[in-house]
Amino acid sequence: MVPRPTEAPHSNRKDLQNLKRLFPYIWEFKGRVMIALLSLVLSKMAIVGMPLVLKQIVDALDASKLPAGQTLVLPLGLLLAYGALRMTSSLFNELRDAVFARVRYHAMRTISKRVLSHLFSLSLSYHLDRKTGGITRDLERGTNSLSSILNYLVFNIIPTAAEFTFVAVILLSQYEPRFTIVTFVTVAAYIAFTLAVTNWRMHFRHTMNKLESQANSFAVDGMLNYETVKYFTNEKYEIENYDQTLDDWERAAVKSQNSMSLLNFGQGAVIAVGVTFMMVYAAQGVVAGNMTLGDLVLVNTMMLQLFLPLNFLGIIYRALKYALADMDMMIKLLDTKRTIEDAPDAKPLTVTEARVEFENVSFSYNENRQILHEVSFEIPPGHKVAVVGPSGAGKSTLARLLFRFYDPTTGCIRIDGQDIRQVTQDSLRRNIGIVPQDTVLFNHSIEYNIRYARLDATHEEIVQAAKLANIHDFIDSLPDKYDTIVGERGLKLSGGEKQRIAIARVILKNPKILVFDEATSSLDSHSEKQILQSLKQVAEQHTTLVIAHRLSTIVDADNIIVLEQGRIVEQGAHQQLLEQQGLYAHLWQLQQQQKREQDALREAV
Repeated sequence: MVPRPTEAPHSNRKDLQNLKRLFPYIWEFKGRVMIALLSLVLSKMAIVGMPLVLKQIVDALDASKLPAGQTLVLPLGLLLAYGALRMTSSLFNELRDAVFARVRYHAMRTISKRVLSHLFSLSLSYHLDRKTGGITRDLERGTNSLSSILNYLVFNIIPTAAEFTFVAVILLSQYEPRFTIVTFVTVAAYIAFTLAVTNWRMHFRHTMNKLESQANSFAVDGMLNYETVKYFTNEKYEIENYDQTLDDWERAAVKSQNSMSLLNFGQGAVIAVGVTFMMVYAAQGVVAGNMTLGDLVLVNTMMLQLFLPLNFLGIIYRALKYALADMDMMIKLLDTKRTIEDAPDAKPLTVTEARVEFENVSFSYNENRQILHEVSFEIPPGHKVAVVGPSGAGKSTLARLLFRFYDPTTGCIRIDGQDIRQVTQDSLRRNIGIVPQDTVLFNHSIEYNIRYARLDATHEEIVQAAKLANIHDFIDSLPDKYDTIVGERGLKLSGGEKQRIAIARVILKNPKILVFDEATSSLDSHSEKQILQSLKQVAEQHTTLVIAHRLSTIVDADNIIVLEQGRIVEQGAHQQLLEQQGLYAHLWQLQQQQKREQDALREAV
């Protein structure tokens, strides 16, 4: 399994670089940011002001300070001021949250959209290698990391720094330096201890994150391959893999919790020592007569008030490190290069005749496996060319190259004389329609899946496409008809039903170039004949490339290309190839023999 970015420590420089890259998403609402920061400062000023007023209240109620015979008076004004400061603090806290909400959630929305857009722009090779479960979890963590970082910075770290600054100014200006020294030393010791222990225990969380992603990948992969699991009765195997990973996760989680308890105790001990020193110095000042009871209350309240947000420093620091690591993962995802890019001067593809040419095309997925060797052929306008051959000969690779999911290693592909590497990928794919061998449908209605080819299509046009694909009667027999939900990846439909929906979809798109990649491989003989007639009608006005396994489906092709080990070994019309007594004739004889055996078996039954 590929390690997640959270498994390795990150440099502060790298974290700062990542934050700098995300800053524009925040600064888009700079007015709101400034108002939120101002509200933060005013809230903290009110919070620091409360102990000052509390000192005045205590001193005003200290009867020992009154001259003989004078009656104690209720300091109503001070009490009202104390209440007003508490209310002001709450008001500006909530105002900060309300004002900053738009900044925070808009930034999340924008970065989420950008990440998904980038994923769609990445090349097919990336998506063939990715693990769906892991990437969905990492994507969720990455987009949430921006919200978490903003939350910790704006609502925890910056407010705590502001409050510490205000407390330091008050202590330095009104009291002996030792009070400030105790505060600084205590805070420094608290932060140093917290960061040291947190860094030590973070590897437990790294392990937990890795195992969580791994378990999630097991679960998602198992669900996506539900039928395969059932076919081979491997439910127990899948669950044991999942549980073994969670068992490792459980052990790491227990260690993480135990180390958390140690951290909490150490933090409490540091605070207790610091407050004790502060109280001792303040009590000495009261006894000596140079401090009042109000002063004692003030320094004690400020100390405790300062450590209230610092109590969460370990949690915040750990969470911030995780968020920064997750953000680094998201940045790495955004930095993933596309292997197929539009040329800088790429122009839209202009299709007039729809002539397709493969010229000396060679291709390999990797250095050790050459798939195609100098393949050259032409599909004239309106003609139907079929490609046949043994499995692994490179037939489906031709379709991927035509769609420009990959670029040829050498040679070129042209449409109406235009090299497809010199036109935009969007315009290229808009002019080509495909019925793939493995049809994957959205977990939505049948109508949605057919309309996906042309989003502005009317219901009547969808019905007409379904009729041409010989699927309308089946759809009409369903209780929900075209509103029937097909299930994830079309699980509720048979292979033949899914392929006919794919055929209806390409009929609706009505492109000038058609590709049928084993388009009838999941159909029975009866359905195949009906579909072939429909496909023949659809292809009459189009340039068509048919990748076929069943040779009976392409006997009417204008030209049949026979591939073997990535090379063209024969080509010609069906009858010509039979007369050559080569590979095509051999494959034809094998399939005819299989058909005769199947027919005999059917008659016997």
